[in-house]
Amino acid sequence: LLRQALQAVLLRGSYHRRLKMRHAFHNIYKGAAELVIPVRSTSAFQEKGVLTPEEFVMAGDTLVSTCPTWSWQGGEAAKRKAYLPPDKQYLITRNVPCLKRAAALESYACTETVEEGEEAGEDGWLTTHNDNSSSSNQDADAVPSMADPLDEDDDVPDMAEFETTDEEAPDLATLSIGCGYMTAAEPEDHIMLTRTYDLSISYDKYYQTPRVWLCGYDESRQPLSAKQALEDISHEHARKTVTLETHPHASIQAASIHPCQHASVMKKLSEMLTAGGTQPRVDQYLFLFLKFMQAIVPTIEYDYTMSVGR
Repeated sequence: LLRQALQAVLLRGSYHRRLKMRHAFHNIYKGAAELVIPVRSTSAFQEKGVLTPEEFVMAGDTLVSTCPTWSWQGGEAAKRKAYLPPDKQYLITRNVPCLKRAAALESYACTETVEEGEEAGEDGWLTTHNDNSSSSNQDADAVPSMADPLDEDDDVPDMAEFETTDEEAPDLATLSIGCGYMTAAEPEDHIMLTRTYDLSISYDKYYQTPRVWLCGYDESRQPLSAKQALEDISHEHARKTVTLETHPHASIQAASIHPCQHASVMKKLSEMLTAGGTQPRVDQYLFLFLKFMQAIVPTIEYDYTMSVGR
């Protein structure tokens, strides 16, 4: 009934008003639902792609121990979640380099050629001339699209009606991402000036998955505007799955990759590993998750270097 009432209100008013109301009502609905939704206590990693809070902490511990650039944070005391340890509310990695814009990486697709041959099949092989040697960027091509619908038996709620279409995309030129609690150090003379990001991962009780938050800085160590941050997100996702919201554990605004399809994609990735003979482990969930995130932020070079299934 609450969802129906919100949808009815969204049908009235001007475009800009509807847009603001859509995001506001989504947060109201989600907040109200979290008050009554119990915390997941049974594992459904392989069946549904979701995590319990305990599994999130387990996966976070593995990430921190394997990749020292990541660390646990307690966040603001007033924003702490009772279902997580006080000192393990979210994960963060700071000063992550972003050497070029996502559009520059995507432009390599324009140099694709088709190779003829008996083994190429009816349509031939596609060859891309990409001088980016990062294995993470190459692996990102195999990640399923977030546009795939959720399975009907998946209990992760579908919030597609709250998504913003390309035609409805707001003008973000006047928005900014405030990252007051994260300050990048001045580089030494021999270090190349580049954009940097502070990435954090929180646990979303409603979707029962991790959620990524981005705070970016330009070459002069000034916070990026939301419009600038969108330049570092793949075009396919920039205006469909990225929102500007208040960080759940800090009083700042940050760009967030919306988690409405995370469980569906993680389930598919788990199935792909199983089909390839590798048994997914829940403590390695975040490595698989960050590999998936690389398809959305392909030029932000965060660390997730352990091989899944090792």
